[in-house]
Amino acid sequence: MSMTSTTPPDGSMLLITERDIVASRQTVRKLTQELKFSLVDQTKMITAASELSRNTVVYGGGGAMEWVTLTQGTKIGLRLAFEDKGPGIPNVEQALTDGWTSGRGMGIGLSGSKRLVNEFEIKTVVGEGTRVTITRWK
Repeated sequence: MSMTSTTPPDGSMLLITERDIVASRQTVRKLTQELKFSLVDQTKMITAASELSRNTVVYGGGGAMEWVTLTQGTKIGLRLAFEDKGPGIPNVEQALTDGWTSGRGMGIGLSGSKRLVNEFEIKTVVGEGTRVTITRWK
């Protein structure tokens, strides 16, 4: 897999405060624009990133977002990973149910984010934390 010089560098940022959630949205917007995603795909990825950043800060007690640009043949993608060392998710299946909320959110976070991307993976250990990885292909 060869990366062109226009591909943004991979990176990461901390997600600790409300301001970091805003910064994560701006970062994902910039990345998707640089990768020349359609406006619809930009919006889907920014929305998913916003939800998952908020989950990382609110439920996970803070963490980080990492990003990697991908090339697979002629396809270009963006993979984001959101990781925290929070309480974990006791029931992932329930948490992925449409409309389910822990009581503090709108109930669109995980299930809504999953619908907005091409690939979605969640790894969680109660008492250790959660890592949600999403990928959107152009």
